[in-house]
Amino acid sequence: MSTLLLLLLLAYSELANSSQLVHRSEFQHKNIFILAGQSNMAGRGGVIGDKWDGIVPPECQLNPSILRLNARLGWEQAREPIHADIDVNKTCGIGPGMAFANAIQEMDTNIGVVGLVPCAIGGTNISEWSRGMSLYNELVKRATVALESGGTIRAILWYQGESDTVSRVDAESYKVKLETFFLDLRSDLQSPRLPIIQVALASGQGPFVETVREAQLGLHLPNVLCVDAKGSQLEPDGLHLTTLAQVRLGQILAQEFIETLQNPMAIVQNASPASRSLGLMYLYLGSIWRCFVTYNIVVLII
Repeated sequence: MSTLLLLLLLAYSELANSSQLVHRSEFQHKNIFILAGQSNMAGRGGVIGDKWDGIVPPECQLNPSILRLNARLGWEQAREPIHADIDVNKTCGIGPGMAFANAIQEMDTNIGVVGLVPCAIGGTNISEWSRGMSLYNELVKRATVALESGGTIRAILWYQGESDTVSRVDAESYKVKLETFFLDLRSDLQSPRLPIIQVALASGQGPFVETVREAQLGLHLPNVLCVDAKGSQLEPDGLHLTTLAQVRLGQILAQEFIETLQNPMAIVQNASPASRSLGLMYLYLGSIWRCFVTYNIVVLII
């Protein structure tokens, strides 16, 4: 009896080890996306009065092929709120990350595993993301760990700038600092043409929103796209995107990645050196259609 039990335990152990190996093999190569910026990337959708309503829309539901790098630098199945253990001093809700990842999976059924690396911290300005600062160092560290576990960084998704609208000095120096930040990241991640999709502001904390938006929309770097979130539905605080707006933003980011950035040669063959307007996107809300976002792609071929 004891011999039979021992054999059964050994068989179970072999089966368990085999399953773990299959599990590791499935996730060995990940399509890694860095999520960085401030609160609208971290996600405040559904957050009212420092409390998240807990509503997760269908576009943000769990998917076994979507992982996230947690604060302990381990991979786990991604779930909302994506930034809950990263942006720990704020209440996190729905951001664009899960909607983006699910949309990527739907648009390209062969893409495989998507690994999200959340790095966004609410209330931060562009100077705090400069090389050598703690936020920058943490982003590079998390990106490096993600790479070492197997995979390729496919793009950085960047949504930041609201904190730089308060001061004229900050707003007017934003473009130079943003360009330097992108170039430094590419250098330190050893990927000189790493695709970056940035989001132009939908809102701000001060009077210089348009100055920062002009900097974002006017940035000319290769493989840098800009999605304009102006007109997005905002929470009652007038600053943060609603859950519905975050879902739509994530879908648009996914569309831009699939159509423009997934194939680097497509950028060289199809892009114009000038700003390329893609018109208006509309979101159906109840019985009306309202303007959701106007966005431009700016690609410079050098």
